[in-house]
Amino acid sequence: MLGLALHTSSPHLGLALNNFAGEARYQTWEFGRDLSAHLHTTLGDFIRPYTWGDLSFLAVARGPGGFTGTRVGVVSARTLAQQLAIPLFGISTLAAVAQAALVRQDFLAMQPMPVIAVDMRAQRNMRFTAIYRVDRDTLVPLQTEQVVTPEAWEATLEHYELPLFSVTAEDDIAKTVPQVLELAFREWQTGRRPAWMEVVPYYGQHPVD
Repeated sequence: MLGLALHTSSPHLGLALNNFAGEARYQTWEFGRDLSAHLHTTLGDFIRPYTWGDLSFLAVARGPGGFTGTRVGVVSARTLAQQLAIPLFGISTLAAVAQAALVRQDFLAMQPMPVIAVDMRAQRNMRFTAIYRVDRDTLVPLQTEQVVTPEAWEATLEHYELPLFSVTAEDDIAKTVPQVLELAFREWQTGRRPAWMEVVPYYGQHPVD
């Protein structure tokens, strides 16, 4: 069992590798606009001493985030999964942020168990948002990704019918790449084996007005 995750939805590249038997590592690089030029070489270096044939599945952050970076990551992951004939899991960047918050906080001890509300900066003074219920140690979406005004999001937080724990994503969301891999592995454990063509990027906004 070996899983590899890619996170390219920001100017940083994030990679995570886990055999789910005690060996796990991840790393981020700030490549900016040169991400696509460095991605494949960095991937090859990162997985050593493993080979591509050792991988059981791939995971990729499918957005929201930067338009070009997200597209590059999803296309690369789809190509690899197709060539290797292994499952590919597309994970929301907002879900990965929520899962990272779940790891940091002792949610399981809270009664009633709160709902995690995640927001992230979007273009044109808008916010990417999502809401997740904590189900033991993983997440169930109550509101999938949406693009709303800051005022609308504040109103949602104020009037939501369940207790909320609010999380705002930092700029360096690539550091949540271990959570991308973790959420994919939880889906793997349920028996899901998604094909590469099922994973499409979520942009949320058109890159230009």
